[in-house]
Amino acid sequence: MSKIILITGSSTGFGRQTAEILVKEGNTVYASMRDPAGRNRENADALRALGAKVVELDVTDNASTDGAVAAIIEAEGRLDVLVNNAGSASVGVSEAFTPEQASALFDVNVFGLQRVTRAVLPTFRAQNDGLIINIGSILGRVTFPFFGLYGASKFAVEALTDSYRLELSQLGVDVALIQPSAYPTDMYANVTQPEDTARSDAYGETGKIPEAMFGSFMEMFAADDAPKPFDVAVAIAKLVNTAKGQRAARTVVGNSFGADTLNDAAAPVQAGVVEALGLGHLATLKAA
Repeated sequence: MSKIILITGSSTGFGRQTAEILVKEGNTVYASMRDPAGRNRENADALRALGAKVVELDVTDNASTDGAVAAIIEAEGRLDVLVNNAGSASVGVSEAFTPEQASALFDVNVFGLQRVTRAVLPTFRAQNDGLIINIGSILGRVTFPFFGLYGASKFAVEALTDSYRLELSQLGVDVALIQPSAYPTDMYANVTQPEDTARSDAYGETGKIPEAMFGSFMEMFAADDAPKPFDVAVAIAKLVNTAKGQRAARTVVGNSFGADTLNDAAAPVQAGVVEALGLGHLATLKAA
């Protein structure tokens, strides 16, 4: 059965490729992005040409988020899948990021996810059905130095995803997480670096490591055998097409750097915590 799907951050990268796959599979896909009539016009036109429906949605703006979701529900009468893909990356000495930079990063990666999820959930709850796929990162499980703020935002996505999965299970709403490794997308091309360069310089040779690390990533991305973002889009589409109640809670895509090991180790611990709270029934998704 064809699904009505909303994907945030669809102008490029994982979101763009996921939209393309899901449209080709016969779904009605709302590919959301900022400024589709301006800076993202070319991207928006390309998606429309493939059959996607483009909607303007800024995950950092309440009115934009609520308005976009309301328009989709009015047009379609329902919504089946939300892919929380919009994200921003950062790399550098953690101390050198200003409070304003840290706030802006979390506004996209964490609060933006919360905004869009809140906008969608009344419909999902009324339907007793729906799927939320959050795009996290292996850096929500393992930590790379100098990616601390970005990793912190993805650790937050891990907690939100687990909590929502349990809170929504008896309402028929499924929640899953994709944990990509590093991939050559525009998110990395537009990575945020610290504004307080004096603090970075105060670290001496250590402060030069982030630039070298980022340079290594860029070289890896330019290689013939570079990881392909398409793999992440395929993993997202697989979750969409998997039967309700049979989806993996977490899916690592690419080099896990041990994130898969931590997933396996944490799962029984988390399950034990829920059981100890007397809430074990929340671990089983209720059928619609």
